Amino acid sequence: MRNASGWLPSPAAWTMAACLGLVAIGPAHAHVKWFCAYDVVGAPRGLESVLCDDFEKLVALSILALIVGGLFENTVLGAAMVRFLDRTTGWIRTNTELLFRAVCGGFFVALWSFGGIILTPELTTTNPALSWLQLAIAAGFLWRATLPASAAGIVALFAIAASQYGAFHLADYPIFLGLAVYFVLIAFQRDLFSLRPIDVVRYAAAVTLMWASVEKWAYPDWTFPLFIEHPTMTMGFDGEYFMKAAGAVEFALAFALICSPLIRRIAAILLSAAFVAAIFQFGKVDAIGHAPIIVAMIAIAADNTTAPLRHRALALMPMGYAAALAAFIGLYYGAHAILYGSNIL
Repeated sequence: MRNASGWLPSPAAWTMAACLGLVAIGPAHAHVKWFCAYDVVGAPRGLESVLCDDFEKLVALSILALIVGGLFENTVLGAAMVRFLDRTTGWIRTNTELLFRAVCGGFFVALWSFGGIILTPELTTTNPALSWLQLAIAAGFLWRATLPASAAGIVALFAIAASQYGAFHLADYPIFLGLAVYFVLIAFQRDLFSLRPIDVVRYAAAVTLMWASVEKWAYPDWTFPLFIEHPTMTMGFDGEYFMKAAGAVEFALAFALICSPLIRRIAAILLSAAFVAAIFQFGKVDAIGHAPIIVAMIAIAADNTTAPLRHRALALMPMGYAAALAAFIGLYYGAHAILYGSNIL
């Protein structure tokens, strides 16, 4: 890992730097579009700049962390951790639906109160009717029978934002569509094929965060003004490198959400801690904006569904991670090139 004094060459230093990165990643989880100037149409960093030696080492470290997590899950200590999580998250697990309804209801009341916002702070509107739609969505969370109406309202807001800001911009927020599906499934007490309602939210959150990770690599300069205002964010590391590391940690944790039960529960705990840590730096806007995904992480951490992690699945994890990484980078850069004519190289 690189800092002002050069490379930290030893494996121990790499491990220490990775742990420090997890601590520092909290402020990096503040959604940069909410606090800094951005230009989605502008050309992203070329792939030759993103896929550098630092990036490759961070990817290798991420894969190693996932493998170690998988090996740990099959140990006595891993089983003990599962039992501990089951005991300490019992109330959350029993009341998951209530938590989602309460937090999302508060979220939409806050949007109604602020006014001029569609779904997130940078998605602004001058249409006063949308505020009343948000209040109606919040009211719909009071009863299970009206959850589908609230879900339809969320989809409508998402579509309105996409029509105004473009599908590429709204690719930041599939978590809202996942929540809409969750509420419909909860209302009718159904699964989506073999996916439970919480699984739908989990996959939507994973996609949301993996896309956001690529954005950190593609547009690191959007975040640089925050480093001036909050210099401790980088912990002394070069800003360019820190953004690569922040994206790598976020992508690895997001990918972990679609892995085996203990790995995804640990990832959800780390992600929720990161989002909560960002609130102390960035305040109420960040707290309100990230409330839906924070409650999703808490619910995932409490989910006690079990499934054995087989050796074959563990062996295929690096391949799955590499495939997901290539797919999201290719989709992000490919979509930008098609929509805006950017040069991806």
